[in-house]
Amino acid sequence: MKEQPATKGAQFEGAKNEAEAAAAVREMFDSIAPRYDLLNHLLSLSLDRVWWWRAARSFDHILRRPEARVLDICCGTGDLTLALLRRRPAAGEQVIALDFSPQMLRRGVEKFNAAGYGERVRPMEADAMRLPLPDASVDLVVSAFGFRNLANYDAALSELHRVLKPGGEVGILECNQPRGLLGRMYLLYFGRVLPWIGRRISGSAGAYSYLPASVARFPQPPEMIGRMRRAGFSGARWTRYTLGVAGLYRGIRD
Repeated sequence: MKEQPATKGAQFEGAKNEAEAAAAVREMFDSIAPRYDLLNHLLSLSLDRVWWWRAARSFDHILRRPEARVLDICCGTGDLTLALLRRRPAAGEQVIALDFSPQMLRRGVEKFNAAGYGERVRPMEADAMRLPLPDASVDLVVSAFGFRNLANYDAALSELHRVLKPGGEVGILECNQPRGLLGRMYLLYFGRVLPWIGRRISGSAGAYSYLPASVARFPQPPEMIGRMRRAGFSGARWTRYTLGVAGLYRGIRD
């Protein structure tokens, strides 16, 4: 029998099972929600804005279709959702913005309304591992820097496969730990500098130790592509962004 990848999903110190890990992650994101956007821009040197735009542009062929149903899971405060909306026809179907952190989602709704997109978004507080959507009901599922926080990556991919229509597409924008000298510099930044800055701005010591650790545990591109293929996504591939410190995973639901 072929050996399966060792990393099952996100881990949280003290959590005994997937349910406890998910609850701890939700509580953590609720606690850092007020400073989340500021820290994202600061710690990524504002490259996150470019990454959202590139990821959204990759799906123009779907987003430009007014009838297409689009789902942004683990949407956080809605930056990728906004990037998607800017590429949608004004009369298009609402984009579903889903997150299990009520505080993150609340800030996303505030941003949607401030940008004039409030009527074009359907906010949904729910768990990405158990989507409250029918089978084969969505044309595109995307996620930006949230997928790695799910408790079981393979189960999550299966759930995305379930809600996608045949021929529908998935896009997962995630951080990546590069190799070589760049990787060592990245580890220094993520392991030492990021937690130090994060603690001082957010007041949360645990969150900004957890976040770099979650990147280090996340599967490398070849493994993640293999998981996507096993979940039933054809054409699975990874496009690297900014020297490979982030990238977009894509696949098509068979």
